Amino acid sequence: MQDDRFNLELTGIAHGGEAFGFHQGKIYFVAYAIPGERVFVEKIEERKKWGRARLLEVLRPSPDRIEPPCQLFGLEGCGGCQWQHIRYERQLALKREVVEDQLRRLGGVRQPPVKSTMPVSEPWGYRNSVRFAVAPDGRTGFRRANSHEVIPVESCMLLHPRLAELYDLMDTSWPGLQSLTLRVGVNTGEAMVILGVKGEGWPEIEVNVPVSIIMHTEKGYYPVIGSSYITEEVAGIRYRISAGSFFQVNTPGAERLVSLVKEFLDPTPGQRVLDAYSGVGLFGLALARDAAEVVGIEDNPHAIEDMAQTAASLGMDNITLYEGPVEEVLQTLDDSVDLAVADPPRSGLGKGVVAHLRRLGVRRLAYVSCDPATMARDTKELESQGYALEVVQPVDLFPQTFHVETVALWVAKDKLDFGENRSELWT
Repeated sequence: MQDDRFNLELTGIAHGGEAFGFHQGKIYFVAYAIPGERVFVEKIEERKKWGRARLLEVLRPSPDRIEPPCQLFGLEGCGGCQWQHIRYERQLALKREVVEDQLRRLGGVRQPPVKSTMPVSEPWGYRNSVRFAVAPDGRTGFRRANSHEVIPVESCMLLHPRLAELYDLMDTSWPGLQSLTLRVGVNTGEAMVILGVKGEGWPEIEVNVPVSIIMHTEKGYYPVIGSSYITEEVAGIRYRISAGSFFQVNTPGAERLVSLVKEFLDPTPGQRVLDAYSGVGLFGLALARDAAEVVGIEDNPHAIEDMAQTAASLGMDNITLYEGPVEEVLQTLDDSVDLAVADPPRSGLGKGVVAHLRRLGVRRLAYVSCDPATMARDTKELESQGYALEVVQPVDLFPQTFHVETVALWVAKDKLDFGENRSELWT
C-alpha cells in the first residue's frame, strides 16, 4: 500500500541500535540508519504507540555514513553487527546518547552524569571468543538478523587475529554438531574449542595445533583433548577460564573495566569488599590486592571454581567465596561491607539485592552493566535506598554494534567521602 511508504526525518537513536523519527504523530524505528538522515521507508510493524519501518533509500545521508567493509552486513545479512555503516567516532557519541537517554527516561535522572564513551581497542579484530551456529548442510556461520536461518561465514572482521587463525584451521563438517564456540587467550596464546553436540557417538578428533577440545552436551562439559580451561592475563593477573564460565569478549576492554572499578572504589587495607556476580573473579581478585577481604558471590559453579583456583595460584588468603544466587546469599550475610562491585546479568540488580547492599553498609558501589535499560531501572531503587549517582562511564567493548558496557559509581548520601581521588573522576 502506498500509505505504508513514506519519507522520514530521523531525529534520534534508540537502545537497540535503530534510528527513529516521527510520522503522523507516531514514532518509527529504522535499522541501519543514522540520526540526522532523511530516509524513504516502508512500514513493516505497527503498534498502538510506535511502529517499525524498513529502510528503502537514504535521501539525505549523514556525513557519518560510511561504506560497510563486510559483505554480510545489512538487512539481509548477518545480524551480529548493526553499526558498520557509521563512522566510529559517531558510534562512540551515539552510545553516550543512548546511556543518557535511558537514565533520563527510565531512571528519572534529570542530568545524567555520563562521560564520553571510552574506546579501548581497535574497532576491528577485538573478540577473544565467538559462537557459531551450524547450518543444515553442516557449515558454520551466524544467524541472519531476526531469523533462525544460518548464514555460512568464512571469516569475521570482529575476530581477534588469534581467533581468526583458529577458525581457519577448523574442519567440523559432521552431522552431530549443533554449535561451535572458540576461545583464545589474547595475552597467553592459549586456545579452546567447544563443540556443542546432541547425544553421544562423538567423532574421532585430530588436532595439529596446541588447543583444548571440549564436548558440550545437555549433561555438561567434557574435555576430550587438552585442559578443561584456558587462562587469560588482565592487569597483571592470569585468570583461569573454564568452558562453562563467562569472560569479557574484549581483553583490553576487560582491563579498562578493572582499572575503572579500582579507581571508583579505591579500596584501602582495612576495608571489606563485596564482589557480587563475581564470575571468574575479574574484579574481586584485582581489588583483593588492596583490601582487607573480598567476599565473592557467584551462582555458576564453573566460574566460582575458576575464581578459587586463580586466587590459590596467586597465594591470596583474603578471599571468601559463596556459590549461589546473589540475593539468597546476601540474606545470610551479617558482617558489614565497605565497598561493592556488581556485574549483574541483563536482568540487573533488582530491589532485593539493592536493599541488602544498604543493610550491609556498602558506602560505594561500582555498578558494571551490559544493558543501559536495566541499569537505568535499578537507578530508582538505588536512590530510594539512599545512594547518589556520581558518574557513569560508558566503555566501548563492542565496536560496530549497539552494545555498550558502563561502569557507574554510586555513593551513600550520608557518607560522600571520596578521599583525594574525587576530582579525578571528572577529568
